[in-house]
Order: sequence, then C-alpha cells, then structure tokens
Amino acid sequence: MSLYATLEEAIDAAREEFLEAAQDRIHDDEEPVPDQFNLQKYIMQDGDVMWQAEFLSGEGDSIEALTFRSGAAAQAIFDEDYDQIELEEEWQEEATLYEWDEGEYQHEPPLDTEEGKAAAEEWDDEDEYPGRDID
Repeated sequence: MSLYATLEEAIDAAREEFLEAAQDRIHDDEEPVPDQFNLQKYIMQDGDVMWQAEFLSGEGDSIEALTFRSGAAAQAIFDEDYDQIELEEEWQEEATLYEWDEGEYQHEPPLDTEEGKAAAEEWDDEDEYPGRDID
C-alpha cells in the first residue's frame, strides 16, 4: 500500500500507475480513460495525514478506498482539472481511517493506549478536519 503526504502526490502516483497498467490493454492510438477515481484518507498514529488514490477503467482490482468520483468527474481529476481544496472539503470525515497499529486501520482513533488517547485528544482539540491546515 502506497501512502502519500499530500493529495496531489497521491493523485499523481495514481495517474502514473493507471497509465502503466493501461499500456497492456490499449492500442497505439488510444488514450486510457478512467471511469472511476477512488480515494482514501488516513490519520496515522503520529497525527500525520496520508492519502491513497486510484484511477480505474472498470477492470482490475481496486484498493480498499472510497469511490470518490466517477465518469466525467474522474476524467477531470485525471486531466488535472480539479481544485485540491475543493476535493479536501468534500471529503467525508467519517470515511477517514485511523491507524491503530502498523498496517491496521479503523474509522475511529484508538483509545486503549496512551498514544491513542493523546492523538484522539489532539484530533478532537484541533478542529473538525484533523491534519489539515485551514487558513
């Protein structure tokens, strides 16, 4: 699983992976067209925000992520015609996954350890968008 510190990095990596995977399926003059854009936001134990993104063309295995956009909206993100702030604002916080243990994630921050309690307090104290700076 590849996680990225910024949404932009995650989208760029997803675009590259999609293009590499599409090389085997398309002919010389065709351009690959994504049908779906999947996105997942993670809050790590240290409070860092990480992102995972994926473009799909209706075929292949998907990462465990929320289908965030499909059709023309997925294509717009693929074509870099999107507003990163808008995407982050539209993210549903209840879909965020919190790291409980290395490689293990759940929809709630862990509360059974001192680190988990401290992180949960930080997430609750900061703002309703943990890990994201809002000016």
